[in-house]
Parts: sequence; C-alpha cells; structure tokens
Amino acid sequence: MAQQHHALSSQESYNPNHLLDILLGKMQLKNDAALSRMLEVAPPVISKIRHHRLPVGASLLIRMHEVTGMSIRDLRDLMGDRRTKYRLSDAQGRPKPEEKAAQAAAAAAAQQQPQQPQSSNENQSSSSGNYAH
Repeated sequence: MAQQHHALSSQESYNPNHLLDILLGKMQLKNDAALSRMLEVAPPVISKIRHHRLPVGASLLIRMHEVTGMSIRDLRDLMGDRRTKYRLSDAQGRPKPEEKAAQAAAAAAAQQQPQQPQSSNENQSSSSGNYAH
C-alpha cells in the first residue's frame, strides 16, 4: 500500500510530533494514549498524526486550545505550520448538481404559488397552544 501524505506534510518545517511532544510535557502526560484521552480522540488519531498520515485538523486544534489554553497560532507554530492563509478550492461550498436541481425546482414552485398573507399571531396561538392564560 502506498504511503499517503497530506498537502501540509510537504512543508519542510511541518512537524506535528513537536506539537504532540510539547503537549505531553505541558499536560504532564506519560504517553500518546493519555494524550488521546485528554483530547477526547481515538488513540489511532494521534498515531496517524505522528506518522504524517493525518493532518492536525481544525477541530483537533480547537480541542488542544481548550485543554491547554494555548492560542491556535501558538499551537500551529509549534508544529511548524507557518501558513497565514488557507486557500479553499473553488469547488468547496458550491452545491452539488443534484442539490442545484432541487433548489431550482423549489424556487420555481415557490414562484408559481400565489402569495397568501398570513396572520402569524392567529396561526401560532391556535396551533401551538397558548400557554399565557
């Protein structure tokens, strides 16, 4: 099986082991298993990060910040992540083709229906039960 590396691992300065080792020392933990319990992640996650098979993701960075009180910037600096901007692909955030079709159909249906004014107070009090007696 070919070894997979994520894009961040191509940065020469990227070293998540340094970050993990600092966290072990700061929190006075004996090993990666104790670190995984403290961060509330499965032990294989720490192992995959150590072996450059998984990047330190945003949610894990936030958890590290919550547990240690260290800033996200400091945590990123400790692992050698010197990026100042994150570039997202232009495909991210775009609806999938089937979602586009569903949205277009919903918009067309909404335009065909006549607008009916609703009395929101009357509808809410009769349907949801009025608790203010």
